[in-house]
Amino acid sequence: MTATTQQHDRFDDLIPAEATYESVTAEVADIVLERPVKRGWLVGMFIGFVLLNVLLVSIGWLFAIGVGVWGINVPIAWGFAIVNFVWWIGIGHAGTLISAILFLLHQEWRTSINRFAEAMTLFAVACAGLYPLLHLGRPKFFYWLVPYPATTGVWPQFRSPLMWDFLAVSTYGTVSLLFWYLGMVPDLATLRDRTVGKWKARAFGLMALGWRNSASHWQHYQRAYLLLAALATPLVVSVHTTVSWDFSTGIVPAWHSTVFPPYFVGGAIFCGFAMVLVIAIPLRHFYDLKGLITDYHIDCMAKVMLAAGLSVSYGYTMDAWGAWYKNEPFDSYIYTNRFSGPYAGVYWGLIVCNCLIPQLLWFPKVRRHPLALFGIALAINVGMWLERFVIISISLHRDYMPSTWEMYYPTVWDWSLYAGTFGIFVSLLFLFLRLLPAISMAEVRELVHQREEEQT
Repeated sequence: MTATTQQHDRFDDLIPAEATYESVTAEVADIVLERPVKRGWLVGMFIGFVLLNVLLVSIGWLFAIGVGVWGINVPIAWGFAIVNFVWWIGIGHAGTLISAILFLLHQEWRTSINRFAEAMTLFAVACAGLYPLLHLGRPKFFYWLVPYPATTGVWPQFRSPLMWDFLAVSTYGTVSLLFWYLGMVPDLATLRDRTVGKWKARAFGLMALGWRNSASHWQHYQRAYLLLAALATPLVVSVHTTVSWDFSTGIVPAWHSTVFPPYFVGGAIFCGFAMVLVIAIPLRHFYDLKGLITDYHIDCMAKVMLAAGLSVSYGYTMDAWGAWYKNEPFDSYIYTNRFSGPYAGVYWGLIVCNCLIPQLLWFPKVRRHPLALFGIALAINVGMWLERFVIISISLHRDYMPSTWEMYYPTVWDWSLYAGTFGIFVSLLFLFLRLLPAISMAEVRELVHQREEEQT
């Protein structure tokens, strides 16, 4: 097989053979400009709106009564608020990894999925950032966490994990927003030039920042995009590493572990790619984008998810083996409690969802079967949430002193607040799909151009 034929095969995996500049542009832009609002979109938006109202009611009740409406107690001061915070932050990792790291590694299969993965990152960070503010108890003073010049000479406590979380999440959200918006500028100019509505053209023109598709514009754009990609890459590792330090710097049994930083990063990539698949599979089906989000893209995401899942399974094994090997009674009891204690069902549920079910991804037919892959991705997201519950709440409910042992039962307000954050996520996601290009037209057209050059 010649090199030219190999190149053709590579492009055939990424884009349809009949794809052209115009067909790619029309397929993506028409979702925003031409297609009427369908019943499925209205149903999804209605569900998001209902959940958003559940969130508002839950926050209102929390402000009126206090954090006592949650199931937290002594010693479980970290309940659903921190469990869900860590879970949402983990989901946001896949977007930055796809956009930044895979871009630097010249992985071309990222081009059809990076845009909505980046949007997913922003929406997940918005959901995650809500929890530390509510967990403060006095959220109106959230600005005390900002290291601003205080005339009183009172500065934030930089040794506090809460301070670390604030700096990590705010930095991650800011860089992700800039990266997402910059990558969308050429596509916004395309929408500006194709729309026939006066106000739409003005809105897209304003957001396009005067883009005229000139060589100088592309030169500055590519430099800035590369710089932001290099800046965002360390965030993939640093943000969830910082979150893991919340636990590993403590003296709670099973928390004081050096395996937590890589273990948390691997878990974040694991559940983040699972959520990308949960979004990508229905998106390609209902918007008829199978020519742009191909089986090859789905297969590549499944492979990354399998590799991340193996790292998570390794973390579980090493964590349990370390507790057994050093034979420290408190750490040993934590694992005995997880295996056979009152929350044993939760622990074995996460083992099934995170360790056993993902082994199906070894089979190519499973990786390229959208419905099976969708079910596996959902199971992984459930399993990663159970993992956070095990690490945080179950580790706290029986610590060093039996006199302080207590069971943790989430209240209806814990669950309603968690469900309400899905209202933020779903509402923003459906608005994004309707108002902005979900796939990067500029990057897919670049693949078309590369294929045309190979053929000439």
